Amino acid sequence: MIVRRLFLLAVLMHLSIGVALADQSMIRIEGGTFMMGSNSSLVDEYPSHPVTVKTFYLDKTVVSNAQFIPYLNRFGHDGPNGERMYDLRDNDARIKMLVRRSYVPLKGHENMPVTEVSWIAARHYCENLGKRLPTEAEWEYAARGKEGRKYPWGNQAPDATRAHYDKEWGDMAPVDAYPKGATPEGVLGLAGNVHEWTTSESDPYPYKPNDGREEVNYFADRVTRGGAHDSPVDELIATWRGATVSRNPNGGHHSIGFRCAKSVKETAQR
Repeated sequence: MIVRRLFLLAVLMHLSIGVALADQSMIRIEGGTFMMGSNSSLVDEYPSHPVTVKTFYLDKTVVSNAQFIPYLNRFGHDGPNGERMYDLRDNDARIKMLVRRSYVPLKGHENMPVTEVSWIAARHYCENLGKRLPTEAEWEYAARGKEGRKYPWGNQAPDATRAHYDKEWGDMAPVDAYPKGATPEGVLGLAGNVHEWTTSESDPYPYKPNDGREEVNYFADRVTRGGAHDSPVDELIATWRGATVSRNPNGGHHSIGFRCAKSVKETAQR
């Protein structure tokens, strides 16, 4: 017990000394109707069609390694029934286990996006914070807005001041990098760095939230959004649905991270 407490103290010190962690706030996204998808891109983005999204909150950044540590310390990297929650054994994992239920990010990776998290664990992580994963409609709406931007910041082509892309395998940037790539509302990192899990199954368009694609299914591939650090520039468009990404919901992946969303509570009309 004493050894475990010392390890936990070491973890807390590691996370609090000399490490500037990202802002964990959420951004309010006002609801509205937009044209989801594209008629001039990949076939799974076709057709462009109107979708209405209710007002919701979205994390300002994707979850970092440091932010994921308390979850691992509470639940561990394997689920109670053998589910893979965090792929600790993968060479691309940037978190290590000191002793059972005591984890720490690798030095220098505290503020980098957490990857190797399965869709199952990402969903569970958000639920334990009173949040949830965003639907792919919410994600695209946050990235494009009502005006239908091509990229989160507007229609200007990506460059090295706005997004982290076309890099070597594993060469990620901090979750709060690239402020010039933010949406008008202030959401960061919706293009490049890591792909992002959504709740949605990778079913064809048109998007219909009540057709079964938003039901919990632990075997169906889930849509990822945003492009990653090792993506080419054409994967950074806000309509891209992760067509070339391995999206097994039961496994971790070297370039898939996530952020959480939260519904706005509606008050009853008098």
